[in-house]
Amino acid sequence: MPERFEVGLPDGVRLHVEATGPTDAQVTAILLHGWTLDGRAWHRQVDGLTAAFGGSVRVVTYDARGHGRSSCMALPTATLAQLGDDLATVLDTVAPVGPVVLVGHSMGGMTIMEYAHRHPAHFAARTAGLVFVSTTAEGHTHTVYGLSPRIARLIRLAETTGAGVLARCGSWRAPRALLNALRPSIRWMLFGDRCDPSDIRLVTSAVARASLRSIGGFRASIGTQHRLDTLTALAHLPAAALVGDRDRLTPPPCAESIAAALPATELTVCPGAGHMLMMERPDEVNAALTGVLRRVLAEPPPRGRGATPAETGV
Repeated sequence: MPERFEVGLPDGVRLHVEATGPTDAQVTAILLHGWTLDGRAWHRQVDGLTAAFGGSVRVVTYDARGHGRSSCMALPTATLAQLGDDLATVLDTVAPVGPVVLVGHSMGGMTIMEYAHRHPAHFAARTAGLVFVSTTAEGHTHTVYGLSPRIARLIRLAETTGAGVLARCGSWRAPRALLNALRPSIRWMLFGDRCDPSDIRLVTSAVARASLRSIGGFRASIGTQHRLDTLTALAHLPAAALVGDRDRLTPPPCAESIAAALPATELTVCPGAGHMLMMERPDEVNAALTGVLRRVLAEPPPRGRGATPAETGV
């Protein structure tokens, strides 16, 4: 059974955290979920990594502010920049020493980029590997929802307008009855050719747990973030990027631009898969995570990795 606890943030927000594996493991893998989801999205990866590495890897998931079992937050803090700061705090609390591998899906991948941008010394001292799953470094540049550009612009306008309304609804949550009625739309938007019924139920449950403030509030910074320049400074790290060729939110050009910024990145395109690769293609995602972790475990830590925040000046 995973260890469950909370991490308190400077502004009073409490994050729900789950960790599997010993605190003195050689490497800690931090898995960050996407927008409107929660840490349960990674359950197949937690199981797979635990089986593959046993006590040599600690696997940590947490619910972002306003998501899952974490508490809601003030609207001005519903930004990717704040999520990057939150990640730095989580690392200091959950894995204060030793190398970490950061794994991000969608908004989680963007959170990793923001952490690298805002805390470069902290990032350099702690991070030994990266895995980006169905994410982007270019906001909504490539997002056309699998439709014509004209229709995509209309959908984006409606989406951003609606997000502004939802952002002002505080800690309220969407009624489950409404979300159940919207399941066909959620399935179309997030999944590819195949979708296990248990996966759509989990996703619907996660959206039901997210506050309306987080559903609406994060939309603006997700759409405008551009961090390709940040990624180019990380080219020395073992990395992998995965995308589904049916992904309507972060289509293949998003992953291709990440791979171009990180030339050593192993790029995997999954035919027939959509945005929820950790559920749709768990074997491919687990293989990518395992590959990066094995490289990290085989390499001696560079001088300075595992230093405390005080030692890095952050």
